[in-house]
Amino acid sequence: IDLHTPARSNSAHHRMLFHNLEELVDNPPDLSKGTFAIDSLHEIAEATHRRSLVILFSDMLDNSENLEATIDALQHLRHNKHEVVVFHVLDRSTELDFDFENRPTRFIDLESGTELKLHPAEVKDHYISRMSEMRKELETRCGVHSIDFIDVDINEGPIPVLARYLI
Repeated sequence: IDLHTPARSNSAHHRMLFHNLEELVDNPPDLSKGTFAIDSLHEIAEATHRRSLVILFSDMLDNSENLEATIDALQHLRHNKHEVVVFHVLDRSTELDFDFENRPTRFIDLESGTELKLHPAEVKDHYISRMSEMRKELETRCGVHSIDFIDVDINEGPIPVLARYLI
């Protein structure tokens, strides 16, 4: 977490938030250092004292091998009486359907820089199965803890996604 501010509704606070967002657009963070969503969620749960609405836009792949840690972090927010909405943001064609050309392909982890060269057809069925299991488990576990879980295709754009959710 690079910036945490208390909720305010005055114009000076709005200008400060927009200024910080513009800075991020002009100077994107270094993606090679990785993200730690689980740690950040725990930090938010502890730093936000009043009941709040916490909206998370994430691919939820921060620690996909340890789904329990992700659920614990979300549950920590709920335990502190926050309302939580998870927008599960993925690229449907590549991350869900694993739609790649039928030729050897180089995959690069954007957070760690790790490269993997493989033929997509050899792993497609296994990948789709694992991703489907993970998404189903996340959706079920979020439902158990009264956390809204919304699937989002990154190519759809924010307005249709938010309109569908709000309606």
